[in-house]
Amino acid sequence: MQETILSLCPGDWADYELIDTGGFEKLERFGEFILSRPEPQAIWDKSMSDQEWKKLAHAHFAKEKNNPEKGQWEQLKRMPHNWNIAYSNSEGLSIKLNLAQTSFKHIGLFPEQAVNWDYLYKTIKKCPVPNPKVLNLFAYTGAASVAARAAGAEVTHLDSVKQVVTWSRHNMESSGLEGIRWMVDDAMKFIKREARRGNVYQGIVLDPPAYGRGPDGEKWVLEEQINEMLKVCAEILDKENHFLLLNMYSLSFSSLIAANLIKTTFPKIENAEHGELYLNDKFDKKLPLGIFFRFSSF
Repeated sequence: MQETILSLCPGDWADYELIDTGGFEKLERFGEFILSRPEPQAIWDKSMSDQEWKKLAHAHFAKEKNNPEKGQWEQLKRMPHNWNIAYSNSEGLSIKLNLAQTSFKHIGLFPEQAVNWDYLYKTIKKCPVPNPKVLNLFAYTGAASVAARAAGAEVTHLDSVKQVVTWSRHNMESSGLEGIRWMVDDAMKFIKREARRGNVYQGIVLDPPAYGRGPDGEKWVLEEQINEMLKVCAEILDKENHFLLLNMYSLSFSSLIAANLIKTTFPKIENAEHGELYLNDKFDKKLPLGIFFRFSSF
C-alpha cells in the first residue's frame, strides 16, 4: 500500500477565522461574531494580550473547574444565541451551517473539518456509481452529511443524540437540500445490523469521539472499540467502488495509529492519505485538531 502523509488546513474561508491561540484557549471569528473558548492543545503563550482578546470577543466560555468540557458562556457584547455561516469551495460545494452556544463549549461546527467536506464532495463527484450510498457515523450536526448530499450521494446520517440529528436536519434545509436518511442509534449496533442484512455502502465516514454513549447508554471507548468497528465497516463497504474517511481527535493518537488500523483491516487499498488536521492563526501558530486517514478506489 502506497500512502501520502499530509498536514491539512482549510484555505480561505470568508465566514471563519482563527485569530489567536495560546494559554489553553482559542479566539475565533464565526461570521461577524468572535468567540473565545478553551483549547487543551494550545499550551503556548497567546500572541495578543488578554485585554485585546476581551475587547474583540462577543462571548467567552468559562469552563467548570472540574470539567473543562462544561461551563457557561459569558456575554461580552450583544450577539444572538443562534446564527449561521456559509461555506463554499471552488469545486461547487455551497452549504449553510447553523451555530449556537451550547453548555459544552461547542457551537455545532468544527472548522478544521472543511478539508474533509472538500474531500467528500470531490470524491463523490468522481464515483462511478450514480448517487452512491454514503454512511456517516458519529455524524454530529451533519456538515459532512450535507456536503455529501450536495454532491449527489444517498446519505445515511447516524448519531446517538436526537437533538444534534435535529440540528443536522436544520443544516440540510438551510442549505437548500433534502433526502438525507436520519438515524438515532448506537453506531456499532447499527453497522452490525447492516452487515447481517447484507447492506453495502460506497462510502463510509467515521468521526468517533474518544468517549461516548449510545441512545440506550451503550458505552463507547475509542481505543477499545475502533478496531472492531473498522472490521465491521469492511464488511459493508462496497468491494469494487468505495471510499472511507476516518477522523479521530484524541490527544494520545497519531496518524500512524490510524494507518496501522487501516492496514490491518483493509490490506488492499488505493489512494491512501493520512496525517494531521490543523488551523493556522493570524500569527502563523498551527493548532493541531485531529488526525485523519482516507482512501478511495477511484
